[in-house]
Amino acid sequence: MTDQKLPGRSPGTTGPGPDGAGFTYQGAEPELIVVARAEARLRAGTDGVRSASGTDISALSMFLSDEQLALEPVFGNEERTRSAQPAPPVGQAGDRGSIPDLSLFYRVRGAGDRTQELTARLAALPEIETAYVKPGAVPARSAPEGSPPLGTLPDEAKRLKEGAPATPDYTGRQGYLGPAPEGVDAHWSWQRPGGSGQGVTVVDVEGAWQLGHEDLAGRLAGVVVGNPVQDIAWRNHGTAVLGVIGGDRDEKGITGISPEAVTAAASFQGIGSAAAIHAAADRLSPGDILLVELHRPGPRFDFADRDDQCGYIALEWWPDDFAAIRWATQKGVLVVEAAGNGAESLDDAVYERRPDEFPEWWRNPFNPSNRSSGAILVGAGAPPPGTHGRDHGPDRSRLAFSNYGARIDAQGWGREVTTTGGFWDRAGDLQGGAEEIAWYTDTFSGTSSASPVVVGALACLQGILQAAQLAMMTPERARDVLRTTGSPQQDAPGRHASQRIGSRPDIKAAVTRLIPSSVGSGRAERYWDELMPYPRELPPRLRLFVAGAWRNLNHPAPEIRQAVHAAFVGGRPDVRVWYSDDEVVGLVVAG
Repeated sequence: MTDQKLPGRSPGTTGPGPDGAGFTYQGAEPELIVVARAEARLRAGTDGVRSASGTDISALSMFLSDEQLALEPVFGNEERTRSAQPAPPVGQAGDRGSIPDLSLFYRVRGAGDRTQELTARLAALPEIETAYVKPGAVPARSAPEGSPPLGTLPDEAKRLKEGAPATPDYTGRQGYLGPAPEGVDAHWSWQRPGGSGQGVTVVDVEGAWQLGHEDLAGRLAGVVVGNPVQDIAWRNHGTAVLGVIGGDRDEKGITGISPEAVTAAASFQGIGSAAAIHAAADRLSPGDILLVELHRPGPRFDFADRDDQCGYIALEWWPDDFAAIRWATQKGVLVVEAAGNGAESLDDAVYERRPDEFPEWWRNPFNPSNRSSGAILVGAGAPPPGTHGRDHGPDRSRLAFSNYGARIDAQGWGREVTTTGGFWDRAGDLQGGAEEIAWYTDTFSGTSSASPVVVGALACLQGILQAAQLAMMTPERARDVLRTTGSPQQDAPGRHASQRIGSRPDIKAAVTRLIPSSVGSGRAERYWDELMPYPRELPPRLRLFVAGAWRNLNHPAPEIRQAVHAAFVGGRPDVRVWYSDDEVVGLVVAG
């Protein structure tokens, strides 16, 4: 059993609320899902329900009429859904039969607050295999200390930034952009063809966004699915996520990990989480990325909403969400999913027990022995101690609120993420004011902040592969690369690395695995000591012209600088260099 206590106030132990206290989001509603029997071949439309197989469905029709309910296919027209079941891309394991039949899932309209009452009655009908209720899904963000009540900021605060001072450059606060192990090595990636995410599209599935933000103008495609939630907390959350991935690369504000990737938004409001995932994936191509920034109450506390988010888990545990994610990954779309802020071991036996309302084919997706959704699950790790003057425990150690277990593939920064958007439920703590399009925060957190860090790294890798005219990663390959490269998880007091959240992505190490390159050698013909590189994100470096190209030695030690300089000044330099691609991996000054 998972220990649900979040002890003390030592680094990394505060829970997902404001310094361990509670918080919530408005507008998260439960969903009543029906799974029809295959032989009934139900077809639901605006004029009611019929059977394509001629089955007598009078009992179902009467029940729906009497209760003023309507069935809506979760994944759209049943015939079209069945014909669109994807075969796995070349090089990816799986088969059509491994995807649950999407045409059997229906969402019940008109249930209101009667969802629990109607569940058993619907399941008893002969045309229905089962029915179940999904608790409302909310963002997997942990709110910082000092947050006021939600909804205190009116929509009128959303206006154009006119006559206000220019936004400062905050990229120096984005430690997650830097070299491994502290960051994901985005600066290194940007120097490679495609390494800024060129040619890759990312869709963020959640509730709302500030699409007019000044630092999201370059590559943002807008809302492609659903209607955004009209709530400031939801909007700040989505804005923060997009900033981590695709913030504009310019002289102000922040820069996303993959600033050249196209980003888009998909809202679950009005259609449900599974439908939003499916519809968003339908708009993507193999190799693109879909991010699920939601979690919901799990069985630990009987699916009850909790302000502290204890017991909240990843969406794929529910049958229709699993089916939608599985459909997307079988299509070749990389799905990245927040593991949740429930402080839960996903290896616990509580997740093995199939709820009576779930279909009989359901198996616990958190158990690696069972069929996988194919998604990448992301846990929340501590940033380097001292980031923004705060200490959350050893770098890359599991934060206490983060779910963990064998199913988790990778981690990202779960605290101190500098990005676009506000301070959870109000104006930004880094830059606020009345102009919402110019808000920035230093405190984006949770598995919600960790997941876009992983997405950004993956988008850079896909861009590099595409630019090299190599096949982009399949979902299976991406999970393997994240698990076999990266900066390893560290221990913390009471939170041993055996409580798995995986490694932090290291783009450079992943490229070495994906694109093995031979080491060349040669004698340097000339050099350039670049003390103040351009663009400014690049590190100080010593550049050596070897074998017809410039090779870079980043952060050279003073003694190496001096030795190379002395060799060339002496007039007979003998500087022997070993290099991989354009990077110096060895250097000997022989004269």
